[in-house]
Amino acid sequence: MKFDLIARDKSSGARAGLLQTAHGEIRTPIFMPVGTVGSVKGVYHRDLRDDIRAQIILGNTYHLYLRPGLDILYRAGGLHKFTSWDGPILTDSGGFQVFSLTQIRKITPEGCTFQSHIDGSRHTFTPENNVDTQRTIGADIMMALDECCPGNADHRYAEKSLQLTQGWLERFDRRFRETEPLYGYEQTYFPIVQGCVYDDLRIRAAEHAVALGRDGYAIGGLAVGEPTEEMYRIIELLHPVLPADKPRYLMGVGTPANILEAIDRGVDMFDCVMPTRNGRNGMLFTWQGIINIRNRKWADDFSPIDPDGSSFVDSLYSKAYLRHLFIAGEMLAAEIASEHNLAFYLDLVRQAREHILAGDYHSWKEVMVKRLETRL
Repeated sequence: MKFDLIARDKSSGARAGLLQTAHGEIRTPIFMPVGTVGSVKGVYHRDLRDDIRAQIILGNTYHLYLRPGLDILYRAGGLHKFTSWDGPILTDSGGFQVFSLTQIRKITPEGCTFQSHIDGSRHTFTPENNVDTQRTIGADIMMALDECCPGNADHRYAEKSLQLTQGWLERFDRRFRETEPLYGYEQTYFPIVQGCVYDDLRIRAAEHAVALGRDGYAIGGLAVGEPTEEMYRIIELLHPVLPADKPRYLMGVGTPANILEAIDRGVDMFDCVMPTRNGRNGMLFTWQGIINIRNRKWADDFSPIDPDGSSFVDSLYSKAYLRHLFIAGEMLAAEIASEHNLAFYLDLVRQAREHILAGDYHSWKEVMVKRLETRL
């Protein structure tokens, strides 16, 4: 994998880059649609490529490991061939999902044992078998196994959690270096910088990760309960510690405003379920602000969903029609809203990149954040 910095904004930490992977190039900053089980909910891969213009999507190791399972994925030739997606793929380690299974998992220095949410069967992730699992899935970019510390944890808990994550990271790195890709193309992995909201722990985690000399670095454990301003502060704290010539991935974030603010602070890559999850519940992100399409006010609004949107759904369908579909409980409603929201997110980072290249990102961001948070 190769990352080239193309431009930097003079008034902020915003960067435009080009990330080369075995399955294609990625122009950063970039938003990555979440395809947890090998699909982005309600969206055809054709539309991901041609309408939404996604450059990379995510898969989740926990979910793919449980279903369809590693045997099926290996026999298919990896996730790319299994799903017919020929672009880059990034896989989460599954650590966050295991962290979420509070009542049915146990974490030790050896690894994490958990019960399947599907059938209750017991499984264990160790750093070593997590590498092997992600090798079998075949992602271009893998995430190191970590423990996601709660955002409200005290310093003692956060430090103990970080020690666990660092031990796992060293074992993950060793296993990664000892093994080879299974499908004839290069894979890489990013360490995840944890440490909750504590400056000393975050700096320690970042320095430990950077010492491994990887191709990129992820910032984890944010947007998990801490105030938004704390998230921004931690990103700023890590900005001078993480290598300037490597991509930075802020995991699981967030709203359009969150993304623009994080780009302003030097982040290159993002993912979040918000565009599709909120879309399925009737929340639309538009260039004018946020719409709850279920509201009565849209019942006779025959204007396009978003006159400034780039997706075909934005001009083909009216607000009134989309509201009707939601009220009627039609499956098409969630599909249209998801397609719109994902296209909007990809347009947002595309425009951010253009303003970085033009040299006026920070001033553009200041205007856009206020507009995008407006409730219509």
